[in-house]
Amino acid sequence: MHDPTNPTPPASTLTAGWREWVSLPGTGVERIKAKVDTGARTSALHAFDLHEWRDEQHTAHVTFWVNPWQKSTADAVRLTRPVHDRREVRSSSGHAEERVVVLLDVCLVGRQLTAEVTLTSRDEMGFRMLIGREALRQGFLVDAGASYLGGRPGREDRRRNRGA
Repeated sequence: MHDPTNPTPPASTLTAGWREWVSLPGTGVERIKAKVDTGARTSALHAFDLHEWRDEQHTAHVTFWVNPWQKSTADAVRLTRPVHDRREVRSSSGHAEERVVVLLDVCLVGRQLTAEVTLTSRDEMGFRMLIGREALRQGFLVDAGASYLGGRPGREDRRRNRGA
């Protein structure tokens, strides 16, 4: 795995399209459609019902739910992660929001990487996850004219993602 704080990319690069199906290994999220966004610094994940707490060593953690499918609550997954950071994130519309940041493993076009991911409501967005520049710096080029270079799930999963 790559250290997200180290800007040196791996020796080989992979090409991702502007949208890709990704997985979050070790979380139970086998598929989630993501927008690959070179305009965003940090990756973001649709998360709800966030609950922050501290363990016996006073380490901050966050428990939250992820809905991997658009317009659906099916297959929701509950995750707990240490709080890595807090960041003020400014949306493309100029709205600023402080967000919790966690580290998550992400599998993008067949390569696993570790990404700093902000947790936020993306209900109104077209994608439940956004992959930003910090994650892409780990050995990815983006072909803005291509989609799903890492493959597509079967028709049933694609229908489930549309909320049908």
